Amino acid sequence: MKVVFLQDVPNVAKVGEIKEVAAGYGRNFLIPRKLAALVSPQAMSQAETSIKTQAGTNEELVELAGQLEGKEVSLKAHAGAKERLYGSITSADIAAELESATGLVVDKRKIELDEPIRQLGSYELTIRLGKDITPKIKVSVIEEEAPKEEEKAPKKAKKAAKKAPKAEKKPEKETKAKKAKTTKKKETKATKEKKTAKKEEKAPKKTKKTATKAKTTKKKEETA
Repeated sequence: MKVVFLQDVPNVAKVGEIKEVAAGYGRNFLIPRKLAALVSPQAMSQAETSIKTQAGTNEELVELAGQLEGKEVSLKAHAGAKERLYGSITSADIAAELESATGLVVDKRKIELDEPIRQLGSYELTIRLGKDITPKIKVSVIEEEAPKEEEKAPKKAKKAAKKAPKAEKKPEKETKAKKAKTTKKKETKATKEKKTAKKEEKAPKKTKKTATKAKTTKKKEETA
């Protein structure tokens, strides 16, 4: 089966090439995936368009590779014993930091990282943008510092401030209770004084009556 390749197929052919391939390989793999098509004027035209598009893309990739080559990015992470990370650094993390630090956008799948980084240190990674377009970058994973005492201080002050109103409420309650108790004592004392005054007011009347009675008795005795 003779086909024209519409895309590069590693170790097989480049876009635009016409090759004889096994019928099963062509029908079951190349053609369904639009990697190649049976030779025809339409397929040849499509291949030429793919070549031009790829050329433009390659130019862009070469330019991007030049910007990426030798770039250094640093990522912070918490680490424990033997500088092992509590989590890990993935290709997605590296792509995000690369964009943040340099403004260059790279597909995370293009970053060649066999497994996530799980230890502090420096790593040289390859970014495979295309065939023979493989810039290298340096990734440094450094330990994230714990918050300083000065940073912790405002938090402690905030907690203390929250506790303060509660502490102030207790004396306030105690003061109110004392005032109520004092007022009650004063009222009780005033009531007693009032009663005593009434008794004293009644006392002269009784004395007067007793004196009158005694006088009357004396007159009777004298008359007798």
